[in-house]
Amino acid sequence: MTAQPTDDVLLDMHRRMVRIRTFEQEAGKLAEDGKIPGALHLYVGQEAVAAGVMTHLSDRDWITSTHRGHGHLIAKGGEFGPMFAELFGRATGYCKGKGGSMHISNMDLGMLGANGIVGAGPPIAVGAAFSCKTQGEGHAAVTFFGDGASNEGSFHEAANMAALYRLPMVFVCENNGYGEYTPQANHQAIVDVADRAPGYGMPGVVVDGMDAVAVYEAAGEALRRARAGEGPTLLECKTYRFFDHVGVRGMGLSYRTDEELAEWQQRDPIALFEARLAELEILDADRAQAVHDETLAAVRAGIEFAEASPLPDPSVLLDDVYA
Repeated sequence: MTAQPTDDVLLDMHRRMVRIRTFEQEAGKLAEDGKIPGALHLYVGQEAVAAGVMTHLSDRDWITSTHRGHGHLIAKGGEFGPMFAELFGRATGYCKGKGGSMHISNMDLGMLGANGIVGAGPPIAVGAAFSCKTQGEGHAAVTFFGDGASNEGSFHEAANMAALYRLPMVFVCENNGYGEYTPQANHQAIVDVADRAPGYGMPGVVVDGMDAVAVYEAAGEALRRARAGEGPTLLECKTYRFFDHVGVRGMGLSYRTDEELAEWQQRDPIALFEARLAELEILDADRAQAVHDETLAAVRAGIEFAEASPLPDPSVLLDDVYA
């Protein structure tokens, strides 16, 4: 079983969640002001999942992400400056301004990329997990995907192969209840995506995705199994996105009620976590506010860096496209 998180681990998870939330809130404002081109899929509300999983990973462990991928890279150590520069399409971005919001990657951090194609990440993570097994150094791969992506053939093929070869891999389903604008009940006959795991010969675990400690403990056990050669786990985190599918207010479609949103916002993962840390006398209100203030200052410095960065020169359009 995974050991209980130490005080330092708890504070680290808090910092990761605040970094994600602050980045996303500021990015949302920039998008509304027309300063970020293209679609922007925000991770606000789901921070406990990225923080709970990524706390266990090193730069030598690999992840694949989704179109809602800023939180994953930030939780894995991404810096604000290159992140905002990528969203702005600037040459100093993680992908030199060519990837934008949905394709951020960084090999040095073990981030194989966010992906605009629903369900595209799991097969890529299978390849990474296969390399981890071949190298035999105890590293693992984690793939993040949503409830809608679990209907895709790419997910099922990846799950089958990962289980067959007992790969060091964890499938993390961030079930926020909607595939774009479609409620889960309208696209799946099951309530728990984790119920699909036994069909591939792997454990399926359901966890409260608004509880960072619950995610940390479940992810720790899944990664322990993976690194020990016991094969993959399907970890389903029940969570919720506070903003719309795209941007802050999206396209104005009525598919969620105000009551539903308010009910989930009562379980804000950061507020719940801060209350827990206060009860444990690990983090008081003043120190928590200081973390938020320090992070906001760093985020705004990252925005200034991005705004001052040059646009890519057209002559480098095909650089890095081919190996």
